[in-house]
Amino acid sequence: MGEKRCPHCGKWSDWNQKLEDPCDHCGKPLGGEDLEHRNRDRQKAQERAESWIFYIREDDSDFVKFWKTVGNTFYIIYMSILSFFAWLIAALPG
Repeated sequence: MGEKRCPHCGKWSDWNQKLEDPCDHCGKPLGGEDLEHRNRDRQKAQERAESWIFYIREDDSDFVKFWKTVGNTFYIIYMSILSFFAWLIAALPG
């Protein structure tokens, strides 16, 4: 355990190396900008995942879920084949 200066109140608090640890004095998280940055990154990643054409939502019907699963499967196969050819082209000159 260490100590960290709270970005909100400026006082030193016990810190367990977690961004969510609360300040002993004001109760706000000690992560400050790092915590906000991580939360923004997670939100952007979720938005990117949901914008994917084959993203399966909970409210999709079984028919739609099935075809999105088929689409994901074909996409994985397609990317695997492309990756293999890229590896093959890179390995041939060596």
